[in-house]
Amino acid sequence: MFEKLRKIPSPEEFIKLVPLSNNLKELKSARDEEIKKVVTGETNKFLVIIGPCSADNEDAVCDYVHRLAAVQEKTRDKLVIVPRVYTNKPRTTGEGYKGMLHQPDPESAPNMVEGIVAIRRMHIKAISESGLSAADEMLYPDNLPYVDDMLSYIAVGARSVENQQHRLTASAIDVAVGMKNPMSGDLAVMLNSIQAAQTAHDFIYNGHEVKTAGNPLAHAIMRGSVNRHGESIQNYHYEDLLSAHEQYVKRKLVNPMVIVDANHSNSKKQYKEQIRIAHEVLYSRKKNCDLKKLVRGLMIESYLEEGSQPVGGGVYGKSITDACIGWADSERLIYYIADNC
Repeated sequence: MFEKLRKIPSPEEFIKLVPLSNNLKELKSARDEEIKKVVTGETNKFLVIIGPCSADNEDAVCDYVHRLAAVQEKTRDKLVIVPRVYTNKPRTTGEGYKGMLHQPDPESAPNMVEGIVAIRRMHIKAISESGLSAADEMLYPDNLPYVDDMLSYIAVGARSVENQQHRLTASAIDVAVGMKNPMSGDLAVMLNSIQAAQTAHDFIYNGHEVKTAGNPLAHAIMRGSVNRHGESIQNYHYEDLLSAHEQYVKRKLVNPMVIVDANHSNSKKQYKEQIRIAHEVLYSRKKNCDLKKLVRGLMIESYLEEGSQPVGGGVYGKSITDACIGWADSERLIYYIADNC
């Protein structure tokens, strides 16, 4: 039985209430084009999607993105940096903090109307202060219209990538979409999702029959997997990336591209391992020209302070979900990536 708590206004109403200005729309469009050129191979720049596991606090997130902008300026000839501003969080058991959309204040009761307003305001502040439009995860396809005008990169998570509605919705998105391998690690499932996202479809979406043209910017994110014993299996090693390349070639999908997620099962949730993993991936690219063409990005979980804390822990800029590397390590790592990509 559902208990109706409050009416959610339409995406159009929220966009009117918290609008993106024309100059920010132009900035985002330019950023979209930069990322598109990485995915299509029109540029040799390397994509770095980096930021908190969850965006839980506007001030801390905007502080982080502002710092990131200074690093982007120094590495702009080599890198396209996209801040992770993840506002929905999948929870394996359904328990725990589900992100700013649910709880704009992690210590208060859920309120999704206030959450959507908070998300839009945070994105607008971050873009205004840094010039960097962000990445987020499409956890709920029906929620996408509330924020898609502000995002330059969208990820489909390991728990969602087998879902038909996520695949079909991805086919309508006009920015780059990264499809993660599923929790099982089956690359065929991930490639099926990419193929579906690159294909035109007719389906029902938010009360309408819709038609999509397909998204040629859909690509793979390798994030490791979990076996039947609950053990993490990594898939960022040289041989794993070669296997991904071979399977991509067999499929003949457009714009073959892999981003390696350095955390999650690849790091076995040991957040400091992200630094070593990034180094290994860059070394693998140097050793093989096919991998250099295929692997064109890294995804890294990073915040102002390293580690994690419980909700209400009180440390500014420290994750309340998965542990992250801190700012000093993040800055050093980005410069290393720029020098070695």
